[in-house]
Amino acid sequence: MLLYDISRDVFKSEIYGGDPEPKAEWLSKIEYGGEYNLSRIDMCTHTGTHIDAPFHYLDDGDKIGDLPLSRFYGACTVVTINGLITGEDMEQILPHCRKKVLLRGEGEAFLTPSAVFVMSDYGVELIGTDGLSLAMPEDDFDIHRELFLNNILILEGLDLSRAPDGDYVLCAFPLKLTSLEASPARAVLLAQEKGI
Repeated sequence: MLLYDISRDVFKSEIYGGDPEPKAEWLSKIEYGGEYNLSRIDMCTHTGTHIDAPFHYLDDGDKIGDLPLSRFYGACTVVTINGLITGEDMEQILPHCRKKVLLRGEGEAFLTPSAVFVMSDYGVELIGTDGLSLAMPEDDFDIHRELFLNNILILEGLDLSRAPDGDYVLCAFPLKLTSLEASPARAVLLAQEKGI
């Protein structure tokens, strides 16, 4: 079994405009006479690799803790594409994809409304990206809302640089931050080794 870690380091990730920088603080250190090492972190739930829940843009939407873990596990497809992705593009891509789709676009793959409509028609359950967002800044609100209204979850801030295009099993479980709109995730792809 091959395992690809597709998560970004929280403290080395690019930060979405306006979000706070993550911070770590040592509360106790052995090298300074403490009996143990103990730290705390302060970060936005949208830092690094993270999952957006519908509550992020829908006041009556599901929060992270409302979503079953099965939504974050299962067959997925990694696809390389960048630029503005239209419904026509999705019509070409989705017949070859699983219900969870991860877009490798070096941070430059952005959905249009027509792409979201086609994804809904195809029953896409989760869409991921190696960018900070799945939408251009001016379309961020509308695209996120439309994805959530169509029951499509969002996984952002991936590192797909070492995972070739193709089919995998995705494991991207959120922290149990029950009442929040998003959560950091440790995302991995599992693949069967060739010839085994």
